[in-house]
Amino acid sequence: MPRLHAPETRWFDDFAIGETFYIPSRTMTDALFAAFQLASGDNDPIHYDIEFCKERGHPAMLAHGLQVFIQTAAGAGNFPQQTADSLVALLSFSGEMHHPLYAGDTAYPGLEIVKLTPQRTTGIIEMRAIVLNQHDQLIMEGTHRYLVKKIQPVDDESL
Repeated sequence: MPRLHAPETRWFDDFAIGETFYIPSRTMTDALFAAFQLASGDNDPIHYDIEFCKERGHPAMLAHGLQVFIQTAAGAGNFPQQTADSLVALLSFSGEMHHPLYAGDTAYPGLEIVKLTPQRTTGIIEMRAIVLNQHDQLIMEGTHRYLVKKIQPVDDESL
């Protein structure tokens, strides 16, 4: 019986430059800040002490840089479902911060294919990762690179 919870697998050759992948928006709540602080161990008061932040000219608590970057996690969108049987690995990721993201802001992440590098049995999908805020300011921009299998050719002798 086919899986009903995921679309048919796409292989490296099924993707095209310019394709985008939806990732739901998320409002940065105090609870998310606390959870990230607990998970990361980052105890800089700029991320949890509102008075400390205000004394330094920030209107609210400042999101951790990695907390911003993880908003672009492909697993939060539909890319992993499309590559359920073809995704081999996340090869690398990078990011650059452009503006702060504060508690109360809403992050609007997205992924767009910018490069396809075919190999013998696999290919590398490179995606531009962005996070905008509710004012359409570019908060973070970066890159994800994924190794994806090519579809296996049918062996004519086995037919």
